[in-house]
Amino acid sequence: MRISKVYTKTGDGGRTRLAGGQEIEKDAIRVEVYGTVDELNSIIGLVRVFNQKEGNTGDASTQLDEYLKWIQNKLFDIGGLLATAPGQEFKNMPQVTGQDVVRLEQWIDRCQEDLAPLQEFILPGGGRVSGFLHQARTVCRRAERMCVRLAREESISPQIIPFLNRLSDAFFVLARWIGHHTGEPEFLWDRSVIES
Repeated sequence: MRISKVYTKTGDGGRTRLAGGQEIEKDAIRVEVYGTVDELNSIIGLVRVFNQKEGNTGDASTQLDEYLKWIQNKLFDIGGLLATAPGQEFKNMPQVTGQDVVRLEQWIDRCQEDLAPLQEFILPGGGRVSGFLHQARTVCRRAERMCVRLAREESISPQIIPFLNRLSDAFFVLARWIGHHTGEPEFLWDRSVIES
């Protein structure tokens, strides 16, 4: 693909085009959904940058980057699918499969082996890497909720919602896992804290 011009001015009136050329309002739920997936992808990019900048050169940091690189590419695929009008198909269209969901489950299970069972709810935070992974988790949940809403109105690829559901679980586990391996603190919910 070659993009020769970044701006087209065609969106100045509040409309955009889906893959295939169908015009749609910029605030349509479909556009909101793939925009949220793009937002999520950007957060993962930040996680990768901080993971490299923290100077963590161990196996866990390397493994995390490999996981996140795959996730970013898969989210780009999902964005492409969501930006395509229902019923449109193109040569070499990306796919999200049940095997992609299984892959996330296998990563979750593998990482969980290194972690102590949870005794309390975790507050987002810890270090920068785990903190951004928690933010990714919440944006992923929003993307999932929006996909559920979109699926009530229009058809979407059937594996997108299960993928996003499992992905948000993966972000939670990855936040704990990388924190464990890099010595980042884990913030636990304190039930005894009372407003004064």
